[in-house]
Amino acid sequence: MTSTDAATPSSEPADPTKALEEEGEIAADYLEELLDIADLDGDIDIDVEHDRAAVEIVSDEAGALSDLVGAEGEVLDALQELTRLAVQAKTGERSRLMLDVAGYRAARRSELTAIAEEAIERARTASEPVALSPMNAFERKVVHDVVTAAGLHSDSAGTDPNRYVVIEPVQA
Repeated sequence: MTSTDAATPSSEPADPTKALEEEGEIAADYLEELLDIADLDGDIDIDVEHDRAAVEIVSDEAGALSDLVGAEGEVLDALQELTRLAVQAKTGERSRLMLDVAGYRAARRSELTAIAEEAIERARTASEPVALSPMNAFERKVVHDVVTAAGLHSDSAGTDPNRYVVIEPVQA
């Protein structure tokens, strides 16, 4: 055994992607049990996106999973947090896993991108900061990413559940 072999614990995957795939598998097992208990039909897709495990529950039946999304994604947010806790209980590490149900987050990401692009244009033309409506952490992250890609700066302000994004105009 070499000294580098001794320094690497055998229980920890050396490849970060492998660790994220393991998170996804643990999450999938947890979610499959939940679907069984709730007597809901759904398939689970696992992926790694943006250095995070990404898990989605999908169904061929339109609206079959709407109860897992809830009003404005509130149930989905809670389910994601519970799934992260289940992963943490198995791995001992905090999870940043992203959960989607029936494409809700993907559709919301598209809506938020359009909202952010409109606000960016207002900030550029008015040369004044533009404050958006309160958003959850996922939504704020999407907006911050769009703002950064556009070459502007944004900050979050306020306290949850009324935390919101402020887009700053370009300083001349």
